[in-house]
Amino acid sequence: MKQFLIVGGLLMAASLIAPVAMMADGDNHREKRYYDRDGRDYHTWNNNEDRAYRQYLEEQRREYRVFPKMRAPQQREYFRWRHEHPDNTLFKVEIR
Repeated sequence: MKQFLIVGGLLMAASLIAPVAMMADGDNHREKRYYDRDGRDYHTWNNNEDRAYRQYLEEQRREYRVFPKMRAPQQREYFRWRHEHPDNTLFKVEIR
């Protein structure tokens, strides 16, 4: 009988610890880097890069598609656009 209590206690402890461990692992995600073959550099995918990507899609009048699922020619096209639009030229606010 004691064996069942011990096993039951271990299972209960594992069921309580597992979600916490999974959440902690999700917080430590690494930013994904993509290599730009033409520009010979890496683009770190973070909030800033995602904002630029969405602006690119808007300018090109394309629907949003997750970047890794785009074909290589479209990714290279985005990287070319990105090099022409560095961060300091994105999202200009004009006051008149």
